[in-house]
Amino acid sequence: MTDDVQADAFRAGQSGLIVRVPEAEPVVGAWRDRLDPSARAGVPAHVTVLFPFLDAGLIDGGVHAALGDLLSRHRPFEARFDRCGRFPGVLYLAPAPEPAARFRGLTEAIAERWPENPPFGGAFDDIVPHLTVAQGQEEAVIEKAEADLPAGLPVVAQISTVDLLVHDGRRWERRAAFRLGQALRGHLGR
Repeated sequence: MTDDVQADAFRAGQSGLIVRVPEAEPVVGAWRDRLDPSARAGVPAHVTVLFPFLDAGLIDGGVHAALGDLLSRHRPFEARFDRCGRFPGVLYLAPAPEPAARFRGLTEAIAERWPENPPFGGAFDDIVPHLTVAQGQEEAVIEKAEADLPAGLPVVAQISTVDLLVHDGRRWERRAAFRLGQALRGHLGR
């Protein structure tokens, strides 16, 4: 879920907010299974909205209601992932500029509501929405994936839900789903 973090570095009770991008799975799924530790820990193809979020012990009905209210103010949108991008040691799919701004808007709204949880712990100055394909791999492996991915692009996705994931000490589990543009529709149990 985060760049430069191995799956075994996550701890039980950590949480994060993501937008799942199932439309990308046919293009990135096999690469992510091999080259992204978060995929092996149960995280689907996604764009991170906010990580880390609150500790799971602090997420109660009030937090669910606040997330539902906040996210209901954002309209669903279409995202087009049309190119690859790179951070040091990371390969990702990048959304087109307008959808990237919409992802940033989600992140900024949640970070403003919970300022004690800045995106990526405040490690980066800019919010760069992206869908990680590979991280922590040798350069030759990343280059091979980068050369293969354009054949499957663009990926066009309908963005209508933000998921709350919680780490159980071994894997990430979806605990709730919040629909954009709609009031809270409930929450998923364990």
